[in-house]
Order: sequence, then C-alpha cells, then structure tokens
Amino acid sequence: MSCVAMKYCHESWCLLLSLLLFAIWEPGSGQLRYSVPEEAKHGTFVGRIAQDLGLELTELVPRLFRVASKDRGDLLEVNLQNGILFVNSRIDREELCGRSAECSIHLEVIVDRPLQVFHVEVEVRDINDNPPVFPTTEKNLFVSESRALDSHFSLEGASDADIGTNALLTYRLSPSEYFSLEVPTTDELVKPLQLVLKKPLDRERASELHLVVKATDGGKPELTGTLELHITVLDANDNAPAFDRAIYPVKVVENARNGTVVIRLNASDLDEGSNGQILYSFAADVSPKTEATFHIDSVSGEIKVNGKIDFEETNLWKIQAEAVDKGSPPMFGHCTILIEVLDINDNAPKIIVTSLSLPVQEDAPVGTVIALISVMDPDSTVNGQVTCSLSPHVPFKLVSTFKNYYSLVLDSALDRETTADYKVVVTARDGGSPALWATASVSVEVADVNDNAPAFAQSEYTVFVKENNPPGAHIFTVLAMDADAQENALVSYSLVERRVDERLLSSYVSVHAESGKVFALQPLDHEELELLQFQVTAKDAGVPALGSNVTLQVFVLDENDNAPTLLPHGAVGAGGAVSELVPRSVGSGHVVAKVRAVDADSGYNAWLSYELQFRAGSVRSPFRVGLYTGEISITRALDEADAPRQRLLVLVKDHGEPALTATATVLVSLVESNQAPKASSRVLAGTAASESSVVDVNVYLIIAICAVSSLLVLTLVLYTALRCSALPTEVTCGPGKPMLVCSSAVGSWSYSQQRRQRVCSGEGPPKTDLMAFSPSVPPGLGSGDSGVQQEIFENSSHPGQVTSQIPMSFQAAVHSQELLFTKSGQCSGPGDYDVGMAARDLGLPTLYSNPSVNILT
Repeated sequence: MSCVAMKYCHESWCLLLSLLLFAIWEPGSGQLRYSVPEEAKHGTFVGRIAQDLGLELTELVPRLFRVASKDRGDLLEVNLQNGILFVNSRIDREELCGRSAECSIHLEVIVDRPLQVFHVEVEVRDINDNPPVFPTTEKNLFVSESRALDSHFSLEGASDADIGTNALLTYRLSPSEYFSLEVPTTDELVKPLQLVLKKPLDRERASELHLVVKATDGGKPELTGTLELHITVLDANDNAPAFDRAIYPVKVVENARNGTVVIRLNASDLDEGSNGQILYSFAADVSPKTEATFHIDSVSGEIKVNGKIDFEETNLWKIQAEAVDKGSPPMFGHCTILIEVLDINDNAPKIIVTSLSLPVQEDAPVGTVIALISVMDPDSTVNGQVTCSLSPHVPFKLVSTFKNYYSLVLDSALDRETTADYKVVVTARDGGSPALWATASVSVEVADVNDNAPAFAQSEYTVFVKENNPPGAHIFTVLAMDADAQENALVSYSLVERRVDERLLSSYVSVHAESGKVFALQPLDHEELELLQFQVTAKDAGVPALGSNVTLQVFVLDENDNAPTLLPHGAVGAGGAVSELVPRSVGSGHVVAKVRAVDADSGYNAWLSYELQFRAGSVRSPFRVGLYTGEISITRALDEADAPRQRLLVLVKDHGEPALTATATVLVSLVESNQAPKASSRVLAGTAASESSVVDVNVYLIIAICAVSSLLVLTLVLYTALRCSALPTEVTCGPGKPMLVCSSAVGSWSYSQQRRQRVCSGEGPPKTDLMAFSPSVPPGLGSGDSGVQQEIFENSSHPGQVTSQIPMSFQAAVHSQELLFTKSGQCSGPGDYDVGMAARDLGLPTLYSNPSVNILT
C-alpha cells in the first residue's frame, strides 16, 4: 500500500512566522509576547518579564508587582526575586483552546506607585501529545463477491486533537491483494477515506478478510492509531444504492427549533424488488452527540434538528450517512452532509471588573486608574463587537487600553464632603440587531483627607459673668464643626496662652479639650479685671492638623461687694471723728463740713448718698447733709437753745442690692462770734496754706495738661487726616456692643460693658458714644443738693464729634476739690480727659470708676 502525506506548506510558514513574532515586543502595540510549550513542567522558564518591561528587580515588591488574568491566572506565575515568568501548573492546550489555531494566555501586569498596566500574551505551543483516534477501533464491512472492481467503500478517518504538523495524518493499510486505501487530496479534505476493491472477491476462497488501517501524525515522535476492518464476503446483489451527490452542503441557523428540516437525501438502486428498496441511516460510527442533535428518517431521508444547535460550541457539522438496500446480502451507498451553523446574536456581552485603587482618596489626581475592565462576547462578526459606556454624571471615564480591555480612570476632582461614594454602572453593548447588553456596577468609595478646618458659627462671642463666681464655674461652651470624617473631624479645644497683666491667661480660665466647655478657675473681681479677652483654638486630629480660632470677650459684671470708704478731711479727732468750729452768727445755708467717701464698685453699686442719723426723741437739728454732695450745712439761724457741741452721725450708703453703708462722725462746736476769730485764725491759716499749695499744684497741673493736650491734639489731627484719606466711600456700621440699662427710683442711665462705644452714622467718621446721667433729685433740696448735668451735643465745626459741655460751677468745684485729670489715650478730639473718682465728691453719679468726658477748653 502507498502512503500519502498531508502537508500544507503555506500553513506551516504562517505558523512559523507567528512563533517568531510572539517572542518580541511589538512597538506601538503595547503588548509583550512569549511562547511556552504545553505540558511544560512546573518552574519552566517563560521569559524575563521584569527586564522586558523595563522594571528594576528591587522595585517589584515596593510597587506591588502582580499579575491578573481572566484565563485561569494560576497557570503562570512571576518570581518577584528575579522577575522571571515561569510555569506554575499544567497547561493543556487542547483543554484551554480546543482545536483553535491560535492559543494564548492573556495576562495583565499591574504595578503601583505610579500605577502602570501592561498586557502580556503568552502563546501556548502545541506538542504532539495526542495520538490519532478513529471513531471506533473496529468496523465490519459486507462486500458481495460480485462487486465490481474499483468499488469504493467509505471509512471514517481518524482525528487528532493537536494542530499543525502534529495533526497532519498519513494512513497505511496492512498488506492485502484485494483492497487498497485511497486518501483524499488537499482539495478533497471533506471526502472520507476510501477502501478500493482492486481484485475480484471469491467467497469460496476467502469468506472473511481482516485488515488494519494505521494513522500516523506528523509529530516528533510520531503517534499512531489503528482501525481494524472485518470484511465479510457476501453473495449476489450486484448494485449498491447510489446518492445523487457525494457531498451535501447545507446551512442552518443556530438555535433552530426541533423538527426543522435540514436536508432531504436522495439515493437510487438499479436493482429490482427488495434489492432496490432503500433505507437511510447515519453511519454506524457517527458520534453520540451527532445522533442527539440530528435525526434522519429511514424512509424519506429527511434530516431534522433534534437538539440544541449552538454556533459558539460547534459551527460546522460533518455527518456520514448511508443508504442500504434490502437485498441479500444488502449493499450500501454513502454520502457526506456538511452542515454550516449560522451565528445569531444570542449571547450578551460579559463584563469582568478588577478593582485596584479602592477606596479613592478625595485628593487623587485626575487620571488615577480606579479599576480594570475587560469585556467579551462569544458571538461572531458584528454580533461580537462590543462598545462600553458609563452611567452619566460621574467623575470617571473609560479609557481603552487594548482590544476589549478598558481602564476606569478619574476624570474630575472628588470632594468627599459633597459625595462620599459613587455607584458607577458600566454598560457593554454588542453590535447585533437587536443589540444585547450587560451591565456591571463598581462601587467607588471616596476616602476622606483632612482638607477642612474646624469652623465656629461666629468669629467672636460675648460672655457676661458676675464677679465672685465660684472657682471652676462653667461660663461658656464653644463648638466648632468639621466637615471631614473620622479622626479628621475629631475636634479638640485649647487656649491661646497669653499674659493678662502679670499673670498667665491659664490661671484665669481653662477649656475642656473634648467638650469645649470654658471654666473660670478662680473668682473674678470686677474691680481688678472688667474685661477678659482671649482666644480658643479648635484643632482636628488629621495629619497635618488644621485649626481655627474664636475670640471670647468675657465681661465681668459688678456686684455690690465693696462698702463705701470714708476719705480723711479736716481736723480729725479721737475715734476718727471730724471736728469743726461754727460761729453762732452764721446764716442758713452755711456749709459747715463735707463728708467724703468713695466706693470701689461701679454703676449703682458705687453711687453714694448721704443722710443724717438722728437719735429718737432728739430736738429738731439745725443741720442737714446734701443727699449726693455730703456737704453739711445749716438749715436755720442758730440760737442759744442749740447745744454748744453737736455730734452729727452721717450714714453713707450706696445703691446696690443689698445696699452697703458706712458712717462718719462730725463734731460741731458752736462758738460765739467774739471767739470765732481765734479759732478761725488757726483754721484760716491752715486753709490759706492749703489753698496756696493747691494753687501751686494747679498751676503745674494746668501747664502739664496744656502740654499733653497740645501733643494729643497734634497726634489726633494727624491720625484723623490719615483715617479720612483711608475711609471708603461707604461707611459700614457693625452691630454695637451690648448695653446694660440701669434704673432706680433716684435716676437712670445706660451702663456700657466697655469703656468706649463706637457709634456709626450715615456719613463721616464714627462718633464717640458718651453716656450722661441726670439724677432725679426730689424737689425742695437746696443748692448743695443740685446735681451737675452734662449737656451733650454735636459740634458744628467738627461734624461727627460729640462733645460735653461742663458748667462753670462744675469747673470751680473741680479746682476746689482737687480732682485729678488723666489723659485717656483712646478718645478722639481736643481736651479729652478721664474724670477721676473724686467726681463723686461733687454729687455726680459716675458710669464707671473712671468715666470718660470730653471737656471743651
């Protein structure tokens, strides 16, 4: 028997060229290719993947070098110590790719810091590990002895699971004088093997023949398969059935319904009677899968669909059919049916998502890769062409990296405080009609970074605290909100340390680090500290930490905790009493003495009143005391009935609640007119000396005041000029500080919690807010009881400047009572002074312990 070698030169050259191209890096393609034989042992070298990708071995572990694959990622692995790609587990090309001419494993190589994605394709080369296999190992043939020479008998050829030269089969028939083997040529691959009768059979000489057909592949080493033929020589029935065509090509769409007619076979037999009656059937060696998918009617020859037809599973069916007559012995005819399956769009795309950088930092730069997405559709032509899109209104986009591979990247800046997480929907749609699609969701969580500092509702808070508070009293609570999350939003509070006079701020107040509660560590004293201004810092726990400050103005409100204090004046006798000599000839209204007292408190608590205390049953006293001046004067002419020595008890009382008091004792000696000069001479001498010293002091004081006033006026003129040049075209008035309005049966005034108030008008510079008090004095009091009233008006020559006009009686009283004037340094305008506490001696109720009054000179 002769051997026919099935060689395909053009296919061999293409395969060789593909193998050479797989092991090189293709410029511009972005893909690295290797090749490895199937069934390679564990640890087989594939390629120096790190070196070929331009990566240093020392950076593989820090940059989280890893390999991802959708095609069974456990087949190949990378040694992170030397960067070599090696075989990790058994690779069976036939199991992986079937009979496909190309078989590759697609890898995605991922490195971080910065993120890079490489595509690697490893071709799995075929080795000759599968021998040729016949559908059956034995076949029975019945051949009539009268069969004509050159008669052909069809045989099912062997199949080889390998590809290329490993699947190129050659056939040999064991030596026989009756039969030869005819192998189809390259152009007739669809034809079966033919057993050809080359010598007439003689049943009487040989009723049975045993032949062996041997199939050998083209691999090295070559593998073989055998088919044993048992030929029985029959008698009579000269003509075998013959089909009108040797090959029946037909097309059928996949998913065709059961019962659909695929083709109708037609065979004829020249014999007559039962020798010409034909029955149709599939060849005995067809696969069980073929019999489960198609059915042939034995009488009509119709082949119908009997099971599921799937293009993605099998796109071409090659079926052997035969026609047998009813002769004795029966004779057979054979044909081949080629059924091409047409693809329909019955497979939706599949989406595979590999998450990488989740969660995503809210300050991640645009272009950060979030996830890798691959899509696939087993359909063919346009039915398998897939396009991807994202759900709208998300800060991400898809970037195509290679074929059906995409990267989900950040397209715009993130803000966790606006949106904390996104649900990104990826839609893959094929090009079929109608189109099929699939969706996959990627949940992208936005990780917080510390980009928001704690914020207070106000930049400044005003707090009022009564003096003499208990130590550790809670006076206020600050609260700052942070829009960040977790530790970035964990706020702690602390004081901004500074010195208050000679002491640290922390000795006065403290703030709780977690709650923000502010505590007064010691009793506050209004007389020592009227305003305590400090800052509290709120800082989060982020890295680096962010913080902000808020200002607290703590006004210490006065309480009546200081009793009036008497000032020494005149001749002081035993027991602290004041002694005065009064001639009996003085008339009504004569001032005998003056009781002086001060109160360390302020406001009503420091407003003093004076009254005489009389013993029960005493006669009507010729003396009275000014309610607010403390001047003791005579109410009527003195007579002989009046006792020569008068002991006057003056009660000094403030207007606090409850009121605190002090008492002063004044001893008045009534003398005759002729005795008065002696006594008076001593008094007048002392008075003259005192007045002389007062005049000297006043001269120096006036000179000092004029010098300081001139310097202040010059300074204020320059300051006003600079302020006017810097003033905006529109004046914005902010809210004033809180005012405390005090009232009483004897008078009322506005008591400010600050030393100065700024008053805004529609035009011009701000004015100085001066508070004036006009006591409600009961009618009928003498001249000594009349209070001094300040008249406040706007100076026409200096618009916007509020001035105070002081009566001449007050000016005279100032000189006589030795009032001390001190430059304030805060008022604006000429002649700006602080009136000292001795103003109370004139009967003027004071707003503060040192009220500010603008005096015109």
